[in-house]
Amino acid sequence: MDAEDFRQIRDAVRSLVRESVVPREEQIEDDDRIPDDLRAQAAGMGLFGYALPEEYGGLGVTMSEDVRLAFEFGYTTPAFRSLFGTNNGICGQVIARFGSDQQKATYLPGLATGRLIGSFALTEAEAGSDPAGLRTSARRDGDGWMINGSKRYITNAPLADLFVVFARTDPAERGGRGISSFVVEKATPGVTVGPKDEKMGQRGAWTAEVFFDDVRVRGDAVIGEEGRGYSKALTVLSRGRLHIAALCVGMAERVLDESVAYAATAKQGGAPIGRFQLVQAMLADMHAELLAGRSMVLDVAARYDSGEDTSVGPSAAKLFCTEMVGRAVDRAVQVHGGLGYLRTTPVERFYRDARLFRLYEGTSEVQRVIIGGALLREAGMPRE
Repeated sequence: MDAEDFRQIRDAVRSLVRESVVPREEQIEDDDRIPDDLRAQAAGMGLFGYALPEEYGGLGVTMSEDVRLAFEFGYTTPAFRSLFGTNNGICGQVIARFGSDQQKATYLPGLATGRLIGSFALTEAEAGSDPAGLRTSARRDGDGWMINGSKRYITNAPLADLFVVFARTDPAERGGRGISSFVVEKATPGVTVGPKDEKMGQRGAWTAEVFFDDVRVRGDAVIGEEGRGYSKALTVLSRGRLHIAALCVGMAERVLDESVAYAATAKQGGAPIGRFQLVQAMLADMHAELLAGRSMVLDVAARYDSGEDTSVGPSAAKLFCTEMVGRAVDRAVQVHGGLGYLRTTPVERFYRDARLFRLYEGTSEVQRVIIGGALLREAGMPRE
């Protein structure tokens, strides 16, 4: 699409977020769900498939366009973006980038319209960022495969129509080798989704355990090359990390706006608290780090699109921006004082919501290992 077409899409997203979603944040928090009419509006705007290929009904945005939309999504409750995030991100991207023509034709149009919800089933009790502990297995069964195992913290699992499942197909291999990815429809016998997780924050974004008990799938359920599934996971996670970084920029902008508005009007001793220099200092730090995060994300996205850096840059952006937004929400609560600790205040909710960003799609510690290891390899340090 050309620049004007994208600008219109971005402006429409901004209007939807600020005029329709922001006023209903407390409803989403209290009900722990996205209202059906907001889901329908998102689907009508093409948000379930904005990052999927145009030939399958998506908008086919670039990474640079993706992060600009994420700046807008991040301005409100993360649960709204989470509703269609896996379709565009870690689930839909595996199928779009590595799936067969048949898999793409079967699933991508439904994902793009929101008729289908996809989930990315990688994490297990003993296998988060390190695949060595992955226990879910897939063994050959005639002309198909039999999958057994369980996954946890799976976003949108209670809503999902299909899962991209990672299972070990070669038990002799270790680490990320010998892991394959499969498309598994929720209706397949043996697939069970557990109850919704009760989380600290991000209410309205549902996660749950998923169990696979003698789940038989056809041979053509394998996505791409057998035994190379984990490398696919890393590829789409890298894109997802940059997207998360952009969401954090949007959230930092929101809590800064909330804090500036409060500091300009709330009085202490007859004068707005914004008159106090230490309050101004907190606002200044939030603003400076927000600008740094936004510039970083835009630069990394441009280098992602060019192919110059599709790994270290996204990890660095996720590390910086998720830590940055953690500081921003903490300062926002501090600016609000006692009011910032009350459940009815937006910054209190964002304080809880933001904590998850430093955990999922690779913890801050994992990002540091990725970045540090890459720098040392570039300097010539041999691998172990």
